[in-house]
Amino acid sequence: MTDFKIQNLIFHEIGPINLSIAAAECVGLTGQSGIGKTLFLRALGDLEPSKGQILLGEAAIDSISAPEWRKQVGLLPAESSWWFDTVGEHFKKVDTADLVAFGFNQEVMEWDISRLSSGERQRLALLRLLANHPRVLLLDEPTANLDEENKLQVEHYLTDFLKKNQVIALWISHDLQQLSRVASRIYNMSAKGLTILEK
Repeated sequence: MTDFKIQNLIFHEIGPINLSIAAAECVGLTGQSGIGKTLFLRALGDLEPSKGQILLGEAAIDSISAPEWRKQVGLLPAESSWWFDTVGEHFKKVDTADLVAFGFNQEVMEWDISRLSSGERQRLALLRLLANHPRVLLLDEPTANLDEENKLQVEHYLTDFLKKNQVIALWISHDLQQLSRVASRIYNMSAKGLTILEK
């Protein structure tokens, strides 16, 4: 089983940060807006400059090409990008059961991107990310635009997905109740690094 290790990581004058996450584990991250939580995920995804060491199992971030690292360490940004006209053009293949779990059916593949609500975009962006079979999920407010029913649906799906596939997750949210449901540990981020919170 693969773990994810962050050792003496410094980015944008934040840190050093040390953190180890086991296979199938979800760790929660909270903190003031603007403190650098999104930049932290981007650094882990090889999208921001950083110093220190990031390891996926025995493989260091600098030993793998950036595109290959980003397939294995997948980032779900707070606002997703869409570059084709229809939903289906963004997917090589998607399981009907997964669509149903997120409140869709196969017809959504024909929809124009322009007709999607922010919540629909968020759920579909998550499905698109999971279709790449990443080993680590970097989730930046993955349910921020969702109503309570869809929020809980996504939480249950992701919790099961992590266990079933032995995938690691780092989940950013301001909702501490949510983090207490999905995460084994919760950390608060400051400019000095991470402090663990009592659940």
